[in-house]
Amino acid sequence: MMILCISGSPKTGPTEDLLDLALRVATERGYRTERILCSATRIAPCIDCGECARGQTCPIDDDMPQVSRLLSRADGVIVGSPAYFGSVSSQLKALFDRTLPLKLQGGQLKDKAGCAFSVPGPLQGGHGRTVDSIQAWMLIQGMIVVGGENPSGMSMVQPSTDDVPGIEAVEAVAGRLCDLLDRTGKKGSCWAGGD
Repeated sequence: MMILCISGSPKTGPTEDLLDLALRVATERGYRTERILCSATRIAPCIDCGECARGQTCPIDDDMPQVSRLLSRADGVIVGSPAYFGSVSSQLKALFDRTLPLKLQGGQLKDKAGCAFSVPGPLQGGHGRTVDSIQAWMLIQGMIVVGGENPSGMSMVQPSTDDVPGIEAVEAVAGRLCDLLDRTGKKGSCWAGGD
């Protein structure tokens, strides 16, 4: 089974550091892992052309086809984003918007497990709302959202490797996602009794 980790940060930094912790948790639990870094991925915004609603391929030429393939193959998805004015980064929002074909063309993310964390900047909050935005995308896609005692992550301490509460929050929510996948053990679906 595979867990995909996505960093919504446009640069290397605390979000990617915490994502690496989530990857380590999943790897230590025996899961194959992949990662997508918005800092190294070209994803243009959706232009609302309607091609995906007609069952056609998106006409935008960028890295989204590879991202979509990884998302459709994943059993679990962990998403982290910096908090920008109480929401996700524009890069991650573009990625979310471009997953519309996955919903319209067969509900390809339905019943996958997902969890989220956020990293606020030193002068701004909004990390809870950022997690809410990520979880809203997951729920709209029909995913099963895994929470934690503190799913937000905190990472206001720099460097992020010194942020003990943020590290513990990310490790805990990644561990809970693995727990859910362990219990179900059914590739492609997290519903214990579903098909």
